Amino acid sequence: MNKTVKTIIIIVAVIAIILGVYIAISLINKKPKTNLDPVKSGEDLIGLVDKIYSEMSEEELPMLESQLLDLTNNDTVKYITGLDNGTDFEYVVVSEPLMSSQAYSLVIAKVQSGVNADKVAKEMSEKVDTRKWICVEAEKLYATSSGDIVFLVMTNEGTAKPIFERFKTLAGNVNEVYEKNAAEIELPPEMY
Repeated sequence: MNKTVKTIIIIVAVIAIILGVYIAISLINKKPKTNLDPVKSGEDLIGLVDKIYSEMSEEELPMLESQLLDLTNNDTVKYITGLDNGTDFEYVVVSEPLMSSQAYSLVIAKVQSGVNADKVAKEMSEKVDTRKWICVEAEKLYATSSGDIVFLVMTNEGTAKPIFERFKTLAGNVNEVYEKNAAEIELPPEMY
């Protein structure tokens, strides 16, 4: 082999190695696709809640208040998300009625860098208390994630479904969808 052929082989090998490293780094740092705007603050999450509600009529929703959750208060984090603490989250926004006996809760959260949002959505769907209002229970729960954003809504089916569909439309791409229906309460035989 002459010197020119050896040089070409070395250059091709170096380019192949550089390309391989680039592809490997790209795959490691690859974030799930989402059409959601980047979330850099809790206010951005509140803005996302507002976008979800923007196509809902006032008759479809109770009077709601969206607020940023204090992630250092483990009791509140557990009440809202079902999780024991807020260490997986960067921000959490909850939207619930100011005063109502209606079972309604919308939770949108941004997870910390390196945290699997899909895993958090699944865990929230399994652990959140759909009867947290004591006298009423959410009829339907939907949870999913898109990128680093976790979404959960629980209320009646007629309200939960369009809100969930609106989030999916805004996100453009969601991970696994977790659903839960209200548990049927068995009455004692003497109450039939």
